[in-house]
Amino acid sequence: MPKQEAPLEAIKKYIPAPAAQPVLDYLQHYKVHLTVTRDRKSVLGDYRHATLYKAHRISVNGSLNPYNFLITLIHELAHLVTFIQFRNKVLPHGAEWKRTYAELLRGFLNKEIFPDEILKALSLSLHDLPASSCSDDNLMRILRKYDRRESGLVMVEQLPEGRLFDVGKGKIFKKGKKLRKRFQCVEVETGKVYLFSPLYEVKIV
Repeated sequence: MPKQEAPLEAIKKYIPAPAAQPVLDYLQHYKVHLTVTRDRKSVLGDYRHATLYKAHRISVNGSLNPYNFLITLIHELAHLVTFIQFRNKVLPHGAEWKRTYAELLRGFLNKEIFPDEILKALSLSLHDLPASSCSDDNLMRILRKYDRRESGLVMVEQLPEGRLFDVGKGKIFKKGKKLRKRFQCVEVETGKVYLFSPLYEVKIV
């Protein structure tokens, strides 16, 4: 998906319908320049604070399913609100941001917006919010169920040890043992060892 600015009304096609009005209210109140961008492997969303010449800017991957898009957008709005209150005097994902994110998120935790299983996972994560929803394996595992997934893709954790998989651009890996939260995998061509998230999507060779 090419990078594009999202007109405020257009946000309705990216998030659950019941969440549209409160989200629009936030975006209008803080005069946010929202950009829907192509899929980015390393980040789901991004926030840039306002300057003398630019408004607050938030970008969110347009490939995300509506529930993940909404959660990511709330995450970035929390950065915006935290910046307004504390400027650069606090850590990006410190206690102040966690408190703000939790407060914003609670305003959307109802069955009209999220399915029960996502509500449960979000409620659990409120007790110890990670810096990114990507860091919450339980939440991400549930959110993946609602993705429009490319045919043939599987998660690394679904592969048996020793199985070969392709991450694209001809890079083939052999799955190894799990080390704490990630799997140790060897790139076949170079012999280099990489750590993969259990939820990383790959193609079986």
